[in-house]
Amino acid sequence: MSRLEQQLAFIVEIDKLKHIYRKTKVIGAEGLGDRRFENSAEHSWHITLMAVVLLEQSNATVDLLKVIKMLLVHDIVEIDAGDTFAFADQSNKAKDEAAAAERIFGLLPTDQRHEFMTLWQEFDARESAESHYANAMDRLMPVFHNMNNNGGSWAEHSVTRAQINKRLSPIDEGSHEIWQVVQKMLDNAERLGYLKP
Repeated sequence: MSRLEQQLAFIVEIDKLKHIYRKTKVIGAEGLGDRRFENSAEHSWHITLMAVVLLEQSNATVDLLKVIKMLLVHDIVEIDAGDTFAFADQSNKAKDEAAAAERIFGLLPTDQRHEFMTLWQEFDARESAESHYANAMDRLMPVFHNMNNNGGSWAEHSVTRAQINKRLSPIDEGSHEIWQVVQKMLDNAERLGYLKP
């Protein structure tokens, strides 16, 4: 298979991300009679654009192109592994996602396979400035979804403030300013009864 054929096979394969639905519903759709869940491709697009818009809020100077690439590849593994709810059992997640990364990135030519695998691993490791900022963006968007859908999956699954703080704490690693805003939003979520005491 030629390099171009490998690249095109990968591009066709990743279209499947549009069929992976997350546990949060899209914002504002209830007014249209549509309460559908967001898919992982929409999520990846939205947080990537958010990373561009909010770049000045990053705690550190980051390579924006690297952040963009990270955000575009970080959920591709969900094609095989599915989307795991943040507050559900995560015991098989790492193994399932690693196998998915091997298969899906394995469709690419060797150099791109290595680049995408490295970006995916760096995102998960949360050790670089870019991965801190990328993870902040990834964890921020569901806050907006839940706050704009009457508590959304938080209310539906009786999620507590302590659980939310633990899950969202990487936002502070990427942006102290955004973390302060999120804390105010969570205070409001408690007042509105979206979070279990």
